[in-house]
Amino acid sequence: MARPAIHAARAVKSVSDTQQQIVVPDGAVTAAPASTWAEPSVSTVQTSGDKVVVAPNPNHRFWALPLAGLAFVTLGVIVLAVFVAASALSPITKPYARVPSDAEPVEPRVSFAGTGVTRYPAQGKVLFVTVRDPEMSVLSWFMFRDEKAVEHLTYTDIHGTSTPAQENIRGQRQMIGAQQAAEYAALKKLGFNVSLKNGSVVIYQVECLKANASGSVCEQYVPAGSVLQGDDEIVKADDTAVTSADDLRSVLDKKKPGDTVKISYNRAGVKGTQTGDVKLIADPNDAKRAIIGITLTDTRTVSNMPFKITYSFTDIGGPSAGLALTLTLIDELTLGELTGGQRIAVTGTIDVDGNVGAIGGLVQKASAVWQTGAKYFIVPESQGPQDIANARAATHGQLTIVTVKTLDDALNVLAELGGNSDHLTQPGKDFKPTS
Repeated sequence: MARPAIHAARAVKSVSDTQQQIVVPDGAVTAAPASTWAEPSVSTVQTSGDKVVVAPNPNHRFWALPLAGLAFVTLGVIVLAVFVAASALSPITKPYARVPSDAEPVEPRVSFAGTGVTRYPAQGKVLFVTVRDPEMSVLSWFMFRDEKAVEHLTYTDIHGTSTPAQENIRGQRQMIGAQQAAEYAALKKLGFNVSLKNGSVVIYQVECLKANASGSVCEQYVPAGSVLQGDDEIVKADDTAVTSADDLRSVLDKKKPGDTVKISYNRAGVKGTQTGDVKLIADPNDAKRAIIGITLTDTRTVSNMPFKITYSFTDIGGPSAGLALTLTLIDELTLGELTGGQRIAVTGTIDVDGNVGAIGGLVQKASAVWQTGAKYFIVPESQGPQDIANARAATHGQLTIVTVKTLDDALNVLAELGGNSDHLTQPGKDFKPTS
């Protein structure tokens, strides 16, 4: 290992030794006498047989200082571009970005405790996928402005009217909801007699009427969007206490599209209960039925658990790991290899009935999966054909993307990819939890 370093040292030394000579064009180098440098206007050539050495004109040194200055200025501009936020440059209208983050195994983040559980570690892994929404530097913006896996956004595109703290609270609540739904869906699939306990009525999202071309940013919300937002907790509707989705529905059933309903709600980071009048719209599936145009977060919790499951996701928010969690629980609580020993990435929300829902940042998540070397990516069919086509384009067609609607669909896909899910056809046949 020492030899390259020695050669490098000699090369540097050689440059220093010959800086007053120009070798033309063959043979050994003979230095020009020091006296020749006393007369800069004379070009000196010394010959020795067929060896010729030409001394450069010292006037050329005049360019050294300007060139050095230019180099330092260029370096300064580059350093400045690295640290200056793109938001400081007014022509850059979208200084934030949604970018790929990581695809990592769910299994190390899940723990089981209690006498009623036996864990069957799997060689293969179900991967959950994340994205980031950083503020771009000027240099990053110029480097990645045309990258397919980078979506340029404004601050409002990412956070809406919420503060980062509110977004963090919302994300953590969604992750907890995803964990509960995953537990219920997985354990029900395995034949356990678990049940659900009602929680508070919390808005997951206000529905969008018109999205941008990629479908990632809403350009027009339903009328309720002028009052309500994601993570609001509804406590009253027209002065009727709301403790469940059924309570809210009973109030809306007395209304018709175009009517208003007074909603009282609590908002993270805002002191006290807020109240606003919300204009109702028609249900797309029933023109006579009035709805607010919101999706509720499932805050129900699993009760009658046969053992305790804990998670380590304090650094991750949102509901998009729901399907990956469900599949991991099934894989870890059963014999066999659900993934056939492979690393398979999965994204999608899950509800207690096993339905798989759409997520955000699919293109970026696909790129993250592709960069980790995984070959397969299971995604929600409800993403839509264009979003899925964009994800395939961002991975240059080198990642196999498979769409599913339900948990059963996902299990069937894993079986087709070589996984062993035979033990799920008759719950309890191979899996016999102790009690």
